[in-house]
Amino acid sequence: MDTPPDDIAVLVATSLEARAVRRHARGARVVDAGIALAKLRRGESFGVAISCGLAGGLDEDHPTGTVLIPDSARTSQGTWRTCDVEWTARLRDAARRLGYAPLAAPLLTSDTLVTGNARRDWARKGFAGADMETALIVTNRLAAVRVILDTPRTELSPDWLNPARALLLPRNWRQATWLAREGPRCADVAARIVALALDMGSG
Repeated sequence: MDTPPDDIAVLVATSLEARAVRRHARGARVVDAGIALAKLRRGESFGVAISCGLAGGLDEDHPTGTVLIPDSARTSQGTWRTCDVEWTARLRDAARRLGYAPLAAPLLTSDTLVTGNARRDWARKGFAGADMETALIVTNRLAAVRVILDTPRTELSPDWLNPARALLLPRNWRQATWLAREGPRCADVAARIVALALDMGSG
């Protein structure tokens, strides 16, 4: 039996990701949880939670635009979360139908931006991408689709944790141009995958 639609929440960290999901998955319950779930109430939980959006790439072999739909996610403190088998399969099926070959490697949920040597260290442990939300979500059924934005070859400044402030700094203006192009593109891919998976789940 399919989970009732009202019990499915699509969690995003930024307004960019929220707009993409609302554009492609009309009627879906979209929760703008904030970076590191900062906008959620403490202990807020969900029936089915789909973490959707962008990720930092950890392996230089995975370029911007790579789709990651992991079997598991882990916090940087070592807490593992197993992703829901049914919803993970739906997301992967949706990705393939849209022409993407999703990675299944684990996702790291870090309490900071992962940059420099830390990317290499986590990649050696088998992780393909990093976000700041997925493994922190309180739910019995967790799934994730994350599209890699920055990579070891395209490092982002930690300033971007506060975009409004980052834009005031001239050193970030070149990155801003790149982000303005690639951020929406990658968020759009993740949103389209979720939208198709939700349609498949309701049929």
